[in-house]
Amino acid sequence: MRRATFRLLTELSSRKWISQLTGRIAQSRVSKHWITRFAKLYGISIHDAEKAVEEYTSLNDFFTRRLKPGLRPIDTAANTMVSPVDGLITGIGEIADGQLLNVKGQDYTVEELLNHSPRMVNYAHGYYMVLYLSPTDYHRIHSPISGRILETEHIPGKVYPVNDFGLRNMKRTLSRNERLISYVQHQSGEVAVVKVGAMNVSSIRYAEPFSNELGKGQELAYFEFGSTVVLLMESGTFKARGDLMVNSKVKMGEAIGTVHKSR
Repeated sequence: MRRATFRLLTELSSRKWISQLTGRIAQSRVSKHWITRFAKLYGISIHDAEKAVEEYTSLNDFFTRRLKPGLRPIDTAANTMVSPVDGLITGIGEIADGQLLNVKGQDYTVEELLNHSPRMVNYAHGYYMVLYLSPTDYHRIHSPISGRILETEHIPGKVYPVNDFGLRNMKRTLSRNERLISYVQHQSGEVAVVKVGAMNVSSIRYAEPFSNELGKGQELAYFEFGSTVVLLMESGTFKARGDLMVNSKVKMGEAIGTVHKSR
């Protein structure tokens, strides 16, 4: 009964306008006074931030902060793919006939995640990784590999929570929420970087200036409040690091596997 009540309340609060209202409050100058309390509540190291706390103009400005140079070294090996974010792995594995199996107890299809894009055929037997960003995490999104953006797509949708409760109890959260997708062509194939919006995320924005040519670790986009990134690797082009599994934590720039040309 309690779970059903929470699910109903979440459904009612998943409207985009609620997240937009939350976003406006977080962008207001008044919210600047909440930064220190917010950082303490979530255990965020203010010393890692690019600027001093008093230099941030709003809570949102602090939340989308960059880090001091050198805090996230990028793995430079030519054949590695790196994590695009700081996050918790909530789903990982082979894609079986276009399906992502058992992501917090639910199955998804590449077709629905990519909004029926013709590019979905490239990932039918590929590899996937779901990375959850909590409020504690750094919220800039970087390119997982050097390459060229082939295509982008914005898919409007809901803003259900993408935490453990949301993924387990809301129906097909990752494919119903708002998404911003970047398809990146690299030396060995293609990767889809699927940025999934969430409750209280007022927007997902591309970094400026926008560039179609990306270096590994280059800033790509950012979330305004916590969310999730789903990586889809093209069939036959990726081998994951052997020690990664559900509930592993990764940092942006850390190698998550190697790429190779499909045979």
